[in-house]
Amino acid sequence: MHHDASWGPLPPRPAFWLLIRFVLTVLLLPLWWALIAVIFLGFIAFGLVAEILTVIPGFEKGFLGLIDKFGDSVAVWPAWCVTLPELRHEGDAAFYRARVDERIATWTSKELAAQKAKKAPPPGPHDVCVRAYRGVGAGYVLEAARAQGWELSHDRPSDPLRVVRLRRLPVTV
Repeated sequence: MHHDASWGPLPPRPAFWLLIRFVLTVLLLPLWWALIAVIFLGFIAFGLVAEILTVIPGFEKGFLGLIDKFGDSVAVWPAWCVTLPELRHEGDAAFYRARVDERIATWTSKELAAQKAKKAPPPGPHDVCVRAYRGVGAGYVLEAARAQGWELSHDRPSDPLRVVRLRRLPVTV
């Protein structure tokens, strides 16, 4: 396990500021989702009109790359939002431990089901964001994941203060 302090649990946030962020989340998150939907619909509308421009070499590849970058950079649950479970369970290690265990167990069952059906496993790496593990730390995520056959992804690095990226260890038959 990592001995860096950033892999440990994050300190609980002050209740007053957490409450303010929760109220702002309730007010602003629907607007955030509406903005994402409008931008996405704008991409679709532009794509329909820009079908004519596909005769230009590289236009289609560039447009699809732009859509991919948009999808990768925009979060459905932004870092600034606070959900009701987070508000109620701030600092509760058991709550965060259960969240992490449930997420890893779900991924493991999907991987095992795909392996049993002789199908391709779900694409990875799988990200566990800080909102799921802040009360127990990224070190616990890694410890729980290793117990079920996962390890840190080598494709995309993890940032223990934001996200832990996991990949399933290859299964030898």
